[in-house]
Amino acid sequence: QVQLVESGGGLVQAGGSLRLSCAASAITFSIYSMAWYRQAPGKQRELVAIITSGGSTNYADSVKGRFTISRDNAKNTLYLQMNSRKHEDKAVYYCRGGLGGFSSWGQGTQVTVSS
Repeated sequence: QVQLVESGGGLVQAGGSLRLSCAASAITFSIYSMAWYRQAPGKQRELVAIITSGGSTNYADSVKGRFTISRDNAKNTLYLQMNSRKHEDKAVYYCRGGLGGFSSWGQGTQVTVSS
């Protein structure tokens, strides 16, 4: 079972940039489909972006054009580059790894957007 640990969360001004990282324990990281989710207070967890083992990406409409999901298989790490941050982006962000219908979740990292 792959273990995922997110980092890079914190406080950033609206309009600013922040990069989240998700470190995976599995040496087979490269074959996993990876995704970022987020959950705002009082709301359901939602999919933000996904990247397949082949590098294909998809984004939620709310972040399209602002966020970029990427992966470095040599470092077993998933990234989420967040640009043009908005107040609506405040949430706990979770890393998820999926393979063959199975999935693992990270513990989440808090992202706060200041005024």
